Amino acid sequence: MRAARRPRILFEIGLIAVSYWVYSLIRNAVPEHETHAMRNAHWIWDIEKSMGLAFEHAVNHGINSVTWLIVTMNYYYATLHFLVTIGILVWLYRRQAGRYAAARTALFSTTGVALLGYYFFPLAPPRLMTGGDFVDTVVVHGTWGSMASGNMANVSNQYAAMPSMHIGWSAWCGVIIVLLARPWWAKALGVLYPTLTLVVIVATANHFWLDAVGGLICLAFGFGVAYCWYGDHLHRLPRRAAAQRRQSTGPAQAEPEAANERPVAQVS
Repeated sequence: MRAARRPRILFEIGLIAVSYWVYSLIRNAVPEHETHAMRNAHWIWDIEKSMGLAFEHAVNHGINSVTWLIVTMNYYYATLHFLVTIGILVWLYRRQAGRYAAARTALFSTTGVALLGYYFFPLAPPRLMTGGDFVDTVVVHGTWGSMASGNMANVSNQYAAMPSMHIGWSAWCGVIIVLLARPWWAKALGVLYPTLTLVVIVATANHFWLDAVGGLICLAFGFGVAYCWYGDHLHRLPRRAAAQRRQSTGPAQAEPEAANERPVAQVS
């Protein structure tokens, strides 16, 4: 098993910044095959209708009729995706340092594998699907800072809807909170956050619910990579990071904090 070393703050900030830049660069460099994206959107829509679960249209129009609610959801979609994820990373770094690297690896792997979906399965979101009669809530109500509005829409790949990383990231946050937080209300928020995110991505017509399934599949892959790399489930890793190696005494061991947390030797 790899040791849970104490993360270095400057390295982590740089890693996150560079990784997201590379992810955005690749995601937006994927050719925007509009014809294929529209065809795939209608295919997804037909599958959902055949299952009797094509509820996006009703949710989109119903919530759009309540202006304050849909505008709030527009800003939720544009901001919390980043703010909550960064907040969880900061909390892990400060309070769960021994588990930080594994959690970060799961998040990065989830995000990285999503690029395969964007490349091989271009998908128009419901708001852009021809003949779908969906309300593009960002255009109708306006949302400052949205990647789907104004000049930002010209530099963001509008047909990278499958898988949904809003669900992938929010579910990552939820899993982390449920597994590692102690107060019951925090665990409840961990369940509520991805659930509410699902409602938001459907109500704003940014995703089909099947895009959310794709996001969860990517998340499962991400946690699988973290498990293989660190040799155990995230919540079973030591809460505290292993001490730095000392020249005179050799490797130190991380002190276990609970019965199910075993010490992990520092490795070079």
